[in-house]
Amino acid sequence: MLGKPVEHSLSPVLHEAAYAALGLTGWSYERVEMDADGLPAFVAGLGPEWAGLSVTMPGKRAALEFATAAAPRALAAGAANTLVRKDSGWFADCTDVDGVTGALRAAGGFHAAPGSTGVILGAGGTASATVVAFAELGVSRARLVVRDPVRAGETLAAADRAGVETEVLTWAEVDFGKIVSDASVLVSTVPPAAVADQARELAGAECVLDVIYHPWPTPLAEAVAATGGRIATGLDMLLHQAFGQVEQFTGRPAPREPMRDALRAATGHVLPLPLA
Repeated sequence: MLGKPVEHSLSPVLHEAAYAALGLTGWSYERVEMDADGLPAFVAGLGPEWAGLSVTMPGKRAALEFATAAAPRALAAGAANTLVRKDSGWFADCTDVDGVTGALRAAGGFHAAPGSTGVILGAGGTASATVVAFAELGVSRARLVVRDPVRAGETLAAADRAGVETEVLTWAEVDFGKIVSDASVLVSTVPPAAVADQARELAGAECVLDVIYHPWPTPLAEAVAATGGRIATGLDMLLHQAFGQVEQFTGRPAPREPMRDALRAATGHVLPLPLA
């Protein structure tokens, strides 16, 4: 796992549980503190014993630029969280897209109707992966709510590449209740305090993903629970994005239940982390 900071990452819990369940006793998964500038030289210097790398912020765009080839969804998102060694070099993928789709389907019970609309709060890296996930889920339109529209450029570019028609709305001027009234899905990528005052209105969305999972519950999660709704979380995302990484690193199906159980144990069983 490459990133900065990376010391608190839960990814080793998932990967080590997977390798143990698969009987890969010689495999290990380590955290390496690494920024975007240092990533190319570090990866280029790795020996043949390295099967793959997980990449978190701030190196996801650098990982995509470094790779010899890339999956279409990584190109659409403009970032890669996965590097896999191939005979021809390093292959980049963005299993963050799996994280969003898997979390929404398994924890949120999401099923898109044709022509569905989604709402995204914030325009960081997770938002870019989310618009690509929307395309995979069949959500054809998105409303992107941001404090500064100037910062929405990368997410808009990702939406354009993914074929998701996207409207940018300014946080200070938007009617939150109105924008979710006909939305099939809401994804919040912003800190919990940022939506505390709007949580009750936002809970009106049919399906909600709050990418924050600590501290838990968030104001948005509490509001969704009060309505009897289901909510997907960042912990669900972490779990589902790891399945694809394990499969690409090892060439074997991910042992989903052992990975889920290990993550639940490591986080005090605060969330159910459903698989289906």
